[in-house]
Order: sequence, then structure tokens, then C-alpha cells
Amino acid sequence: QVRLKESGGGLVQAGDTLSLSCAVSGLTLDYYAVGWYRQAPGKEREGVACINFAAGGSYYADSVKGRFTMSRDNGNNALALQMSSLKPEDTAVYYCMRCGVTAQAMDIMSRLGEEYWGQGTQVTVSP
Repeated sequence: QVRLKESGGGLVQAGDTLSLSCAVSGLTLDYYAVGWYRQAPGKEREGVACINFAAGGSYYADSVKGRFTMSRDNGNNALALQMSSLKPEDTAVYYCMRCGVTAQAMDIMSRLGEEYWGQGTQVTVSP
């Protein structure tokens, strides 16, 4: 059974840095791409970042390029998302999930039903 567990969210101020973690079980990052999505209040879920460590390639949403960096914790089959220069508009619930390294793939994945998503982790950025 595939399980993806997000953690690390919190309340920070604009300009701060925050790192999220995604613990992955039931699949290996050697073969499957897992990335990050977010859903802000009143908005649709959107893709944030994806790296395919097996086949190569990466995707970052334009809104986070240069500020967010995704990495892999090999020892723990886990992922991290380091978010710097945070803005109030980054406030959202962040999720990890299977992903694709194109905007189209991320859009398709982001529209999966609620049954595919975990609880996520809340990130709140104050002005």
C-alpha cells in the first residue's frame, strides 16, 4: 500500500524559510516520481514541484521558481521541499503525491479526487 505523509508546515513570516518533508512508503523513488502540490483557501489544488529521480527531469511552478527547492533524502526514501523567501500567497495546504515533470502532467494529477490525497501540511505565511 502506497502511503505519503507530509510534515513540517507551520506559521512563518514573509521572507522566512521553511522545509517540508514527505515520508514515502509502498513505492521507491528509484522508479516513481513524487512531488509537491498545494491548495490555497478557495482555490484549486496546483502543482508546485516535481523531480523524476529515475528518468531525470524536473518541474517547478513559475510562482516558486528560484525560491523552492525539492530534494531527496535517499536514506529514508523521503522528499523535502525547502521554501525560501516565502510570501503570503504561498499560504496553502501542501501535499506530496505522484507527479510528472510537465505543467500538463501536474495539472492532470492535481485534479485527482480527494481519495488520492493525504492530510497535507498547513503552511501559513504572515505579511
